[in-house]
Amino acid sequence: MQSDGVKPRAPRAPRPRKAVLTVSERAAARVAELIAKKDPKPLGLRLGVRTRGCNGLSYTMNYVDAAPKNDEVIDADGVKIFVDPKAVMYLLGSRMDFVETAVKAEFVFENPNAKGSCGCGESFNV
Repeated sequence: MQSDGVKPRAPRAPRPRKAVLTVSERAAARVAELIAKKDPKPLGLRLGVRTRGCNGLSYTMNYVDAAPKNDEVIDADGVKIFVDPKAVMYLLGSRMDFVETAVKAEFVFENPNAKGSCGCGESFNV
């Protein structure tokens, strides 16, 4: 093999990948509580987005009995959260929390990709 004076490059270390979603302890505990009440028990919860609401997109959450193909899987304190591949670009870097007040209890998403949301907080745009 001839040497042309060019040294081979060392392989690059893979860049750390930003988490699609982080799940708070409260949110994981609430999902676990909801799953425990179901019979038969689902495998986990699937998170996605769909076009609706007054601001464009809204979050969807559904129980799943089998791992959806190509979904991102997040293990949050023993609870499996599956993220629809079509939703990844909208959710990248988001945080899911569960908030309980005297008048409401709900899952709340802190989404760095959201450029705006409606007054009620049900939908967002990017």
